[in-house]
Amino acid sequence: MEFTQQNINQNSVVSVADSAIMLSHTKLKTPCYISASHFEEVSIPSLDLINKESLFPLMVDESVDLLIIGTGKTPKFLSPKQQVELSEIGLTLECMNNVSACSSFNLLLADARSVGLLIL
Repeated sequence: MEFTQQNINQNSVVSVADSAIMLSHTKLKTPCYISASHFEEVSIPSLDLINKESLFPLMVDESVDLLIIGTGKTPKFLSPKQQVELSEIGLTLECMNNVSACSSFNLLLADARSVGLLIL
């Protein structure tokens, strides 16, 4: 799916496919992490491997208030234990399918929100 709203100065998502995310200036294989000024391919292959230790290196340079997690074609959710662990470090999480995650990320990024996107 392609998105039309984009800002060349930010890491807006231009399109999303099953195994790749296209930003305005680069293509990333999934899984990947994207924020306003940072992007990288990551080694978090599944939702059950998300914890403080796996997310900390991604957010050390740029903290985010909200992390949107794209879980593939269908929405999947973190366990209650994972939700509690991550809320203890002040991180708000939303899980949704990849298309919705990318769309929400772009909207919040355009609104100058401190948001991160993790696509699995």
